Amino acid sequence: MAELIDAGPVALRRSPLAHLEERMRAAAVTGARGVTLTEWPFITMVNLRVDPASEAADRIEKTLGAPLPRQCGHTTASGPHTVVWLGPDEWLVLSQADETAVAAELREALGGGPGSVVEVSANRTTLELSGPAARQVLEKGCPLDLHPRAFGPGQAVSTTVGPVAVLLWQVDGAPTYRLLPRSSFADYLARWLIDAMSEYRGLEVP
Repeated sequence: MAELIDAGPVALRRSPLAHLEERMRAAAVTGARGVTLTEWPFITMVNLRVDPASEAADRIEKTLGAPLPRQCGHTTASGPHTVVWLGPDEWLVLSQADETAVAAELREALGGGPGSVVEVSANRTTLELSGPAARQVLEKGCPLDLHPRAFGPGQAVSTTVGPVAVLLWQVDGAPTYRLLPRSSFADYLARWLIDAMSEYRGLEVP
């Protein structure tokens, strides 16, 4: 018991999909129709609201080293931070940096101006779907047009995959997608994706 207490809450935390790690690994498909599914747990996430025309927004942009994206679907990035547009005055900051430090720096930049900075890292987890068949897997249950002419690297939007609401972000042209569901729906979404991936193990039907 003493060892558990000494470990602290961070060392003891468990990701929402730790119990499916082996199953996701076993679901991987290789080859021309390949697709893989992995979890990226414990990514720092900070919800930010501020008037984009304000001095506070200017200070926040300097702190992040990147401009706040101004259009639906757009993202910007600098160093460990990626900023995702959620609304005209709302963004989600994704970061590899320490969650407490990121939130503190953004609150300092916001100052006394109108707006809010809320650390929401525990609210969601991140699933990464990648490989030649990744888009086809998503198209089984996503209402978006994911063809490269309509959706490509660096874009992120709120949508659904199956019945689960997610923030869907295309990272690169492999293609690689990152899906951010609420933690309580992550198990369902992961199982849905594993099932959707299974047909790509077989030969393609002409």
